[in-house]
Amino acid sequence: MSDLTTPRSVLVRYRQAIIDRSADALADLYAPDGVHELPFVFPGMPAAYRGREEVRAAYRAAWGASPARPMEIHEVATHESTDPEVIVAEQVVKGEIAGTGQPFAFPGLLVLRVRDGLIVRARDYMDGLAVAHTMGRLPAVAAALGATATG
Repeated sequence: MSDLTTPRSVLVRYRQAIIDRSADALADLYAPDGVHELPFVFPGMPAAYRGREEVRAAYRAAWGASPARPMEIHEVATHESTDPEVIVAEQVVKGEIAGTGQPFAFPGLLVLRVRDGLIVRARDYMDGLAVAHTMGRLPAVAAALGATATG
């Protein structure tokens, strides 16, 4: 495996794409049929993006609509796996909200499976409620959760 195709190298480029808010750079890290899963889903969030082009479209739309500006990704820990295709990153995405300067910090756990230098599966365990709170969407999420529980 060349240095650019290792899971660690892909993780570095993944993080840079997040900081740059580049849906193209992010999507280009995925295999054409790669899957990005969001296991901690709640109303208003998809459970997964299937395929490189769905990843591209979803992140382009999300970043286009969001005032959140990631500025750094603090690495808490990165764990190499006994499986040479897998890397696990504990991290905190830090940044600010455009227009207000309000800081945010979203903790998460990212599990990447990289084959031939491309992500074939990403499991993104981000703190979606913290994201919703920062974006001012927490009341809507809570209302949707309440409707789901009573419906």
